[in-house]
Amino acid sequence: MQRNHIELAGYLGAKPVVRFLPSGTKVANVRLAEGYRYNDADKQEHEHTNWHAIVAYGRLAEILEQFDKGDNVLVDGTLQIREFTPADGTKRRVYEVIARTAARLERLANGDVDVKDNNPQEQHAQVTVDGGSHASDAHSQDGWPV
Repeated sequence: MQRNHIELAGYLGAKPVVRFLPSGTKVANVRLAEGYRYNDADKQEHEHTNWHAIVAYGRLAEILEQFDKGDNVLVDGTLQIREFTPADGTKRRVYEVIARTAARLERLANGDVDVKDNNPQEQHAQVTVDGGSHASDAHSQDGWPV
């Protein structure tokens, strides 16, 4: 059995950047921060932050476009690893979370968390092993869900 699933909750580092693929499919990119605190052997407290690249396509990109820097967000998706070689000739590897769903989290007055479910039901993208993708409903000409 194989499974590629990731769920992250954290804060957006900036407003999502939106662009369009040549096919016209909307794409949103944003970085999400999540972190933790720990004490080392000397009882010194440390804080560590992980930054994750989030990518959303189609209707989900439109929804993410409404989010702002600092929003507390829950993202569910798959991990994609891309390799490329820029003009300087050094091979690079990028790890991205391809979002399937995203929701804004809000604190209620009593301290509970309220999930603002902003997920388009028709958007269920899956990344395949060969790097392509397919959706349960519609595809653009370049293979990304619309």
